[in-house]
Amino acid sequence: MSHDELSIDIKNDGDLTIFRLRGSLDLATSPSVRAALTQAATEGKHELIVDLTKLEFLDSTGLGALIGAHRRALENGGKIRLAVGEGQIARLLNITGLIRVFPVYTTLEDALSDHGRITATI
Repeated sequence: MSHDELSIDIKNDGDLTIFRLRGSLDLATSPSVRAALTQAATEGKHELIVDLTKLEFLDSTGLGALIGAHRRALENGGKIRLAVGEGQIARLLNITGLIRVFPVYTTLEDALSDHGRITATI
């Protein structure tokens, strides 16, 4: 998969929707992610989990897409949880302070069970 590609696997389970992202979430791909997350949030999906554990690259426009979807979910009585693994994306969320905004977990399983939330280290 090249740097400009992103695949999104969406699984619906009642009020819970899981978005598994693989590839790059950047200027070229963030509009499709923003649209998919925003649509789910406005359609009454109250629990959204975004699995970033297979994401290779995340830039500021990708962060903006996640933040915008998070706001929309909150407006509709929902929330977004992130599964990020360990590494660059977890560090990026920590450095930007977004780890305090989003519930962030190291595995999809932790995000699903809502246990083991990562806390800020700075």
